[in-house]
Amino acid sequence: MPPELSPARLHVVTGKGGTGKTTVAAALALALAADGRSVLLVETEGRQGIAQLFDTPPLPYEERRVAVTRGGGEVRALAIDIEEALLEYLDMFYNLRRAGRALRKMGAIDFATAIAPGLRDVLLTGKIKEAVTRRRDGRQVYDAVVVDAPPTGRITRFLGVTGEMSQLARSGPIKTQSDGVMAVLRSPQTVVHAVTLLEDMPVQETADAIAELEAAGLPIGSVFVNMAAEPVLPVEALARAAAGGLTGADLSPALTAARLPGGDALADALAAEVTEHARRWTAQDALRAEVTALGRPTVELPLLPGPMDLGCLFELAGRLEEHLGATSPAAATGGTAR
Repeated sequence: MPPELSPARLHVVTGKGGTGKTTVAAALALALAADGRSVLLVETEGRQGIAQLFDTPPLPYEERRVAVTRGGGEVRALAIDIEEALLEYLDMFYNLRRAGRALRKMGAIDFATAIAPGLRDVLLTGKIKEAVTRRRDGRQVYDAVVVDAPPTGRITRFLGVTGEMSQLARSGPIKTQSDGVMAVLRSPQTVVHAVTLLEDMPVQETADAIAELEAAGLPIGSVFVNMAAEPVLPVEALARAAAGGLTGADLSPALTAARLPGGDALADALAAEVTEHARRWTAQDALRAEVTALGRPTVELPLLPGPMDLGCLFELAGRLEEHLGATSPAAATGGTAR
């Protein structure tokens, strides 16, 4: 087996809505699957975002291969269906699958999840735990499981609801299952990664979520700064442009020398574009200190042009693979993680 990119086997990816957490989760799964590893990518919110990213038909409640990576690795994806998860739960712990199907026909399952919203999260985390711990022929089926989890505003509740269920149930299968889920979520094999943008609200929500997760005893992983603008000019030139010190007249001589058509109109338009880029980069740069202050390993992912496709996902995966390799125990000790 190749060196481990991370000692964790369960990677939970959260982020404020609009930060691109589904895209980052998909890229992370590709990174972890490099060099022959097998990774399961789990969707929890029923949006079929993973199917759209990998340009596949909507995912059923079964694990399907969506990508092959370097060295024969593969990513399988699963969109968890709550009804099917409940039927599976009733069958595994109570041998009541047939009764569960009758309940579904009566609409009782929809009713139960509506009046007890926490039940949905219990079923989701239970299925995730089953995938993480599943073994075949004495070996783990998946080297890693990546979860496209709920947003930062709900992540602590999502991961902690099973612990609350454990406190309510004093004994029996529910107690055993709940304790087993929390044992995995609070163990070193789990990390919760946060996706943010270099914007005020996402950075603040990320800080709040990390504080809540730490208070709940849940392990924090990395902060993924998504869609970060990369400077196209030296820092001094960016500062001048951001301050409004760049005009079309500054660019006209170079454009004329290059024999580009457009004259002053083109020069003014280019100056405006440079100024907008410089101001955006300067505003983002001011928030980098706040992200650094969170005290977590951080990696920036670039804003890629055009629609997101598989090629873009692999480009982001390369950045994440470098980050995971740099933060792995092997990198820290100079050896190979086992």
